[in-house]
Amino acid sequence: MANPLKPAERVKIPRQHMPAQDAAARSRNFQEVNLGLTFELAKTEAARCLECASPKCVTGCPVGVKVKEFVALVLDGQYLQAAAKIREDNVLPAVTGRVCPQEEQCEGACVLGKKFGAVGIGYLERFVADYERQSGQIGLPALAPKTGKKVAIVGSGPAGLSAAGDLVQRGHDVTVFEALHEIGGVLIYGIPEFRLPKHIVRGEVENMKRMGVKFETDVVIGQTVTVDELLNEEGFSAVLVATGAGLPQFLGVPGENLCGVYSANEFLTRVNLMKAYRAGEFDTPIVDCRDKNVAVVGGGNTAMDAIRSARRLGAKNAYIIYRRSEAEMPARLEEIKHAKEEGIQLLLLNNPVEFLGDDKGWLRAARLQKMELGPADDSGRRRPVPIKGSEYELPLDVAIIAVGTSSNPLVQSTTPDLRTRKGGYIEADPVTLKTSKRGVFAAGDIVTGAATVILAMGAGRTAAKAIDEYLRTGAW
Repeated sequence: MANPLKPAERVKIPRQHMPAQDAAARSRNFQEVNLGLTFELAKTEAARCLECASPKCVTGCPVGVKVKEFVALVLDGQYLQAAAKIREDNVLPAVTGRVCPQEEQCEGACVLGKKFGAVGIGYLERFVADYERQSGQIGLPALAPKTGKKVAIVGSGPAGLSAAGDLVQRGHDVTVFEALHEIGGVLIYGIPEFRLPKHIVRGEVENMKRMGVKFETDVVIGQTVTVDELLNEEGFSAVLVATGAGLPQFLGVPGENLCGVYSANEFLTRVNLMKAYRAGEFDTPIVDCRDKNVAVVGGGNTAMDAIRSARRLGAKNAYIIYRRSEAEMPARLEEIKHAKEEGIQLLLLNNPVEFLGDDKGWLRAARLQKMELGPADDSGRRRPVPIKGSEYELPLDVAIIAVGTSSNPLVQSTTPDLRTRKGGYIEADPVTLKTSKRGVFAAGDIVTGAATVILAMGAGRTAAKAIDEYLRTGAW
């Protein structure tokens, strides 16, 4: 069914808002914040699409989802067909519909964006993926005839899963190795339940198993088995390293070794993967946040995930400490908005210079220094400059450091002919993602440093294409 509205009529339709849990209620539970579009809201939002002849939203998507086509199918009420259209390019639509920063990518490229508000592509993607799952009719893409080639993928995060989906569709035998006990990487251990329910991730993984992807957990590549052993003894024709960048960074200030100071990685892993958020059912060791003063240092999505989790665990005062202003925060605007609605206090233009402990070695306060913004630095953001004599103490019981991550060296250290660059990241060709070692490719955060879920998935797709070509031609 063609859109009956003329372009001039479509632009008059305001962007539809996603229903959400009440802020006061959701700040005390781990249930999903956003509730999804209704059928009526989805059709209204789809009707806003101008159906551009050369849709920029497609080029703005790192995995190349055919946005114009799937949105037209939503408008026509063909929701399963819309889901199938997305799955041609994206094996995790229910995930990316929730956590992808669409405002910087597909929606950021939408021609309606500046004047009328971009089409809610992410909302519609989530809508059709949820409809498909709830219908029990999740479709499988067509699979090419078996090639007899085996591919090992190291890491089950977004890059690894995306590559696995593409490679199995091309007829290869794919096995994904995961060091932890559950598949999903950062989708499982890093992103909280209230933003990405774990049954969503598990459902997508089950669908990949139906496609033929094999998964092995509790396998630490570099210890349990090496890359060389995968290529030689285990008979794999190619290996993709997609281990992410999960090694936490710290501030390097006095007192960071006090009890009560966490890395965001450890805190979120305990909350999510180890289910500390279900305190009555699981005995996961985690510092008690109930009626405590909790602060997260950092301004990205991980920082927001950590402090919003602490709030739900009962924090009395929940702070974000960030050394720049709100305008420079890298977190998604929606995450900042939700955090403020939930009572998170933003201590902007502040920077910890020391953590202070009691006589038993437990955190009691942070010494903060006020900052002002100077000229732009290499990131394009204005550089924070300390204000002399502005230090003060903030009483704290728990501090969580969320200032970035770096590469885990395990695979690199046990694969001597694998070249790395500064920071221990794997050196890979920017076009093919081939490494210095024949048959070994690398994709995602282990190459680029920490990035978004969808950028890692785009890299996984790029690697899958190059791996397929290598397996078919033997050319390196």
